[in-house]
Amino acid sequence: MKCIRCGHETYASTTTEAVELGSGVLVIRNIPCHKCHTCNEIHFTGDVVKRLEKIIAETKEHIQELSVVNYAGAA
Repeated sequence: MKCIRCGHETYASTTTEAVELGSGVLVIRNIPCHKCHTCNEIHFTGDVVKRLEKIIAETKEHIQELSVVNYAGAA
């Protein structure tokens, strides 16, 4: 996969993202992604984005001040 920012090659990896949900913060760990060797840009596939959206929507109903979920075990 090529980086959409700089055009160099990416490699398979995982990342952690924090999402502000108004009433709290959701931290999602171990998200599969592609990282650029050159500029460190992170890219998600369409399937990962759909699953992240589902995780976020479901967590909004139960969010505390801080919630941490593992991507593989969520949704």
